Amino acid sequence: MGLLVDDPVLAGDSIKRALAEGHPNVIAAWLGPTKLATAIMYATVTNIVAYLPFLMVTGSTGDFLYSLPIVMTCALIASRLVSMTFLPLLAYYLLKPEKKQEKSIEEMREAGFYGWYARIARYSIEHRWKFFLGSLVFLAIGVLIFAQLKTAFFPEDVQYWSYIDVWLPNDVNLGATNETALKVEEIVRRQAEKFSVEHADNKRGPVLKYITTFVGGGGPRFWFSASPQLQQLNYAQVLIEVTDKEITPQFIRELQPVLTASIPGARLDARQLLTNPIDYPIEIRVSSTADVNAAQEPDDIHQLRRIADQVEEILRSSSYSERTRNEWGDDSALVELTVDPDRANLAGVTNMDVANSSTAAISGTTVGVFQEGQKQIPIVARARMADRAHLSDVENLYVYASQDNSKIPLSQISSVNHDLVTGRIVRYEQFRAMNIRSFPAPGHLSSEVLKQVMPRLEALQASLPPGYRMQIGGEYDKTKTGFKNLAMVMAISTIAVFLALVFQFKNAVKPLLVLAAAPYGMIGAFFALWIMGEAFSFMAFLGVASLVGVIVSHSIVLFDYIEERHAVGDDFENALIDAGILRLRPVLITVFATVLALFPLALHGGPLWKPLCYAQIGGLLIATIVTKLQVPVMYAIFVLDLKILEWKEIESPGSPPPVLHPTKPFLPAS
Repeated sequence: MGLLVDDPVLAGDSIKRALAEGHPNVIAAWLGPTKLATAIMYATVTNIVAYLPFLMVTGSTGDFLYSLPIVMTCALIASRLVSMTFLPLLAYYLLKPEKKQEKSIEEMREAGFYGWYARIARYSIEHRWKFFLGSLVFLAIGVLIFAQLKTAFFPEDVQYWSYIDVWLPNDVNLGATNETALKVEEIVRRQAEKFSVEHADNKRGPVLKYITTFVGGGGPRFWFSASPQLQQLNYAQVLIEVTDKEITPQFIRELQPVLTASIPGARLDARQLLTNPIDYPIEIRVSSTADVNAAQEPDDIHQLRRIADQVEEILRSSSYSERTRNEWGDDSALVELTVDPDRANLAGVTNMDVANSSTAAISGTTVGVFQEGQKQIPIVARARMADRAHLSDVENLYVYASQDNSKIPLSQISSVNHDLVTGRIVRYEQFRAMNIRSFPAPGHLSSEVLKQVMPRLEALQASLPPGYRMQIGGEYDKTKTGFKNLAMVMAISTIAVFLALVFQFKNAVKPLLVLAAAPYGMIGAFFALWIMGEAFSFMAFLGVASLVGVIVSHSIVLFDYIEERHAVGDDFENALIDAGILRLRPVLITVFATVLALFPLALHGGPLWKPLCYAQIGGLLIATIVTKLQVPVMYAIFVLDLKILEWKEIESPGSPPPVLHPTKPFLPAS
């Protein structure tokens, strides 16, 4: 918004000044925008080349940002066209000269708000090295503040929908999963009623609108960032829809401990929807890359579990983590029948006979179908409950031979062995891999958890045996990748802006002065995030990156005003101060309009937009001060002290020679 109104505000202010100088409406309407046409054009081009590199961001983050540079480019071009066409037309009919004569630039330097600014600017220029060193201290403090900020990727989205992942042990059947899902539904309904009673002052009425359960696998993709689970008997998904999306975070936060305490043996995770797809906030993958044969596979799995147990213990040691578990789950109890082939051959029994008989007795076998209307109900025959209630009852079963219809006790031809086996093995890139997952405790971020445990994880990674590796995924990996992509885009944007400024100024030093103000705006963004207690997330990074265009735009027009005052015949110091005075009103209008527009979005736009808004507010306020004080100070250092830039005095006809401050050195005209 600040970029969109900047061009029209500049053009309107220039028209207003042309009217104050005594020009008629028809002259002022085109003279005002035309005087700044070159500066505004380059400011627009600079902002466009600053945003276009965002098209290079890849992955789901690139999909999220894809429309931003396109919309900004079209909007900036439209703003430029409006400021040069429609705005002068409106100014011709609507703007009238002020009845009270506007003060001259000399009067502005001495009195009022402009005089206050002129005195501060003059003092800063005269004591420029002290001011410059103070600005470096400000940058150092900002870096320290940035180090204190928490980091995050994307915040949880505030929507009407949320869901609960229901995980049971790997060896349960569909009936047990369905029974647990029904219990979860009942808990959600009770908690929703309790929530409605406790928050009755809000007059929202019932909290729960719908609840839908998918048993034996996830439902269809109902949200772009929620990946559905594959079909599996030990999983259920409970989808919740509430009547007011603003209560979703608090409702889920209160629901989770109730779920955890209500159903032992089940892993229940109440989840909010995410803006960017992340399966789990904290996820550490332990994988085996060793080439082992089938005989060595149990040892390989045992080693993986040993490493995973160590990772789980490290995560559980953090006071900020909860619900830590591994992806494979616990080992399942297995009853294994080992058939003696010699005895089975003597009895005329095959392995298939043993399998069919034991399966029919324990699980049942279909012997027919009962037709009831349009329904076909299978008829299943199996042993009575009393004969299959315990695993030891397997030894009492009989095996029926398929050849001669004889039967013999199962214990005569086989032995029963009990063992623990891995019921779920996951492979990643063809290698066995186990993901250890955890959630941050309420009020904390995953980055805080990893900050606590990272030294121990790095020590564990260094001590891993050959053929095993550990990778940190989840939000940490997404944040690292996303920030890396955005940093690359920001670097490309800065280079593109620098080249555009070089083309404008025909000089390689002035662009450095323009860009020198950008870090101070970033520090302002860091201060705002720190004061408001917001994490430095991807959206905050985006807000900081977009500040570069705003700061550069303000500095470009300020330099144009400096050259204008130079052409009028101002001495060096007065040219810097007068340019700031003339640029002060449109800058304050643009900045305060943008800040006032960002506050409602920050307060009511949800957690997604808060970091971006606060970063923009803090950055714009600090950048406004920087561009009015720091840029003139840096300009004075480059001209008067370092003598990298040259300033030629221009004698105005009939005007006295310029008077310089007696204590300040000046470069004579060459």
